[in-house]
Amino acid sequence: MSNVFAIARREFQGYFNSLIAYVFLVIYLLLTNWLFFRVFFLNGQANMRLMFDIIPWVFLFFVPAITMRLWAEEKKIGTMELLMTLPVKDGEAVLGKFTAALGLLGLALALTFPLPVIVSTVGNLDWGPVFGGYLGSILIGAAYLSIGVFISSLTENQIVAFILSVVGIFALYMIGSDIVVFSLPSSMAPIMEYLSLGTHFESIGRGVIDLRDIVYYLSVIVFFLYLNVRSIESRKWR
Repeated sequence: MSNVFAIARREFQGYFNSLIAYVFLVIYLLLTNWLFFRVFFLNGQANMRLMFDIIPWVFLFFVPAITMRLWAEEKKIGTMELLMTLPVKDGEAVLGKFTAALGLLGLALALTFPLPVIVSTVGNLDWGPVFGGYLGSILIGAAYLSIGVFISSLTENQIVAFILSVVGIFALYMIGSDIVVFSLPSSMAPIMEYLSLGTHFESIGRGVIDLRDIVYYLSVIVFFLYLNVRSIESRKWR
């Protein structure tokens, strides 16, 4: 695990050394606060549902911005070969990069915590759905990250990695939506709904913690991290 933490620390520091983290955090907080408060005072309800409703869509663009450089930059500047010659297992390298990205995403979510505190001062806020919403946000964010990190390992172009990540995440989020399900045979609808990133977030985002939703997100994370490891291994063989 020491190798995982060493890589995670290097990547996490790299975000701040290149100003990526500062730009990401500032824009993310400004956008989230603006989208939340522009509707909050009109609704007149002391809840955080609006913020958690927009989280998947905000993450759709911000998560690929975090992950696009993780492997693509290594491949472009030639440091990936150096990394692979070190006494580090492929799985440790993948997990280290994923952990760094998750740390930055977790920091961004933590910085939004003043929002429910402010809301609680103007109304009777139910904290159960708030903590459930944060749990759902970190789970769907981690799933997005696993997809983005995997796609970053397929190309050395960061822009290509960003675009493919957005498209891939959007597709997995929308496959269980009504507009897609209604166009499918009835036998396929439950399968698409189960595979959808969005379907599982709907209940957990409302604070309803279902073990099946947690297992689903953990399965998605493990699956794409496994694909990432296989992608790195195939490059070594080539």
